[in-house]
Amino acid sequence: MHLEILAEEASLGETLEHLLPKMLPPEITFKIHNFRGKENLLKNLPSRLKGYKAWLPQDYKIVVLIDEDRQDCHQLKQQLETMAKSAGFITKTARENDQNFQVLNRIIIEELEAWFFGDITAICQAYPKVSANLNQQKQYRNPDTIKGGTWEALERVLQQAGYYQGGLEKFKLAREISPYMNPLVNQSPSFQIFYQGLLEIIK
Repeated sequence: MHLEILAEEASLGETLEHLLPKMLPPEITFKIHNFRGKENLLKNLPSRLKGYKAWLPQDYKIVVLIDEDRQDCHQLKQQLETMAKSAGFITKTARENDQNFQVLNRIIIEELEAWFFGDITAICQAYPKVSANLNQQKQYRNPDTIKGGTWEALERVLQQAGYYQGGLEKFKLAREISPYMNPLVNQSPSFQIFYQGLLEIIK
């Protein structure tokens, strides 16, 4: 089986390059296609899906990953579902009973940095000056509900520890944290929903 992964942007793609080998059996292959942000993905997704429909074998599956970015989560999901249906695909959400599906649409709540906060041990391994007590602080216990934005919160944490004084670099951050991440212990609910969906699509 092979997975075609459509990722919103390069830092998400970089994170997946490190995470997917830990999440998938070795016989499952994958290719990550990075877009230039959320709007670029949404604009190009209908034509990309129609292109896939013309040639995609049954043992090829498509995974679409996009940030919520404080948008209405249900509205965004419906938008992705409609695009897949229009292209002639069955999605995990739209399938009936145990029907096979070829498209998995997943939303990161609210953005990639929530997945990093989901594995504070990985943050501390990548940046040893960050306090190991971070995961005991109430505001970080559920990464998907961090107030004021996970990007801003992670920048604040790292700058207080002496990193990224000139501002957070998204791709560099992904490259430095993701090798240490353990999918089994990630505390982000949206990450675990993605993980479960991934396990279902490769059945």
